[in-house]
Amino acid sequence: MKFKSVTTTCPYCACGCGLVLEVMNDRIVCTQPSKTSPSNRGKLCIKGWNVHEFIQHPDRLKKPLVRKNGVQTETSWDEALGYAAAELRRIREKHGPDSIAFLTSARCTNEENYILQKFARTAIGTNNVDHCARL
Repeated sequence: MKFKSVTTTCPYCACGCGLVLEVMNDRIVCTQPSKTSPSNRGKLCIKGWNVHEFIQHPDRLKKPLVRKNGVQTETSWDEALGYAAAELRRIREKHGPDSIAFLTSARCTNEENYILQKFARTAIGTNNVDHCARL
């Protein structure tokens, strides 16, 4: 039986709480709060305590999907990102930049949210950016 502890950051919100994932035989079995993390100091919200449940959920998407002939099929990241970029370009050219909007997430860091709004404004040319910070 192999056991290890992995220190990481909670993905649920932008607080950046430290977690310790307990891994047994390559399967996460428990989540503990990091006692040395300055953001949560050994405490977690209910979502943080249960973070290990969604990681291994059987319905979780693990590969990108692209709809082909009405059916979602697995594809490579390069193809999925290329398709998304081509569709954004097509929509912007056909309907204008303000036909596209971006919604950022409280699960992202401030830096990730900044990058998305910068992309929206400079690459796409729209100010249609919003953020939902509710937990």
